[in-house]
Amino acid sequence: MSSQKRLITLTSYDGQSFKVEEAVAFQSVMIKTIVDDIGAENPIPISNVSGVILRKVIDYCRKHAEDGKDSKTERNWRFVWPNKDSPLKKWESQFVKVEQKDLFELILAANYLNIKGLMDLACQTVADMVRGKTVEEMRKIFNIKNDYTAEEEEVVRRENAWAFEDLESEGKSLSEGELGI
Repeated sequence: MSSQKRLITLTSYDGQSFKVEEAVAFQSVMIKTIVDDIGAENPIPISNVSGVILRKVIDYCRKHAEDGKDSKTERNWRFVWPNKDSPLKKWESQFVKVEQKDLFELILAANYLNIKGLMDLACQTVADMVRGKTVEEMRKIFNIKNDYTAEEEEVVRRENAWAFEDLESEGKSLSEGELGI
């Protein structure tokens, strides 16, 4: 048997090609399924992901493949016994320090490629961004225009008073209250 590792070519929607080792590519359930079904002789098109984001995804997958751990098992272990000082956890915290647009593209790519660990990491990052924020603060963070008039917003608050009752009495924002975020 050859000691040479099998390389798989991935091509982003904007035509950038990346040769990656099988162990790295197989962090994606979608890619593993494609290779199992039709082989890896030809480049695998990753039609929903740009080259910039695909490079970032490959970096994530390479790091997890190098650690020799299944990202799902590693992630579940860390949720049971969180270790903020682990080298992988520190690396991940730096990995997700990207522009908001790129973070959302990472979420879309992780979903499309079916990479659970990356999806969990990126979504947790977004959840951390909104934890404890008021609706107005979240609108500012995500550049969301409030298209309700003051009267329309008051109607919505009255119709959904149950969602605001405990929050207003405790002085908490919606995200800290009943949603448990």
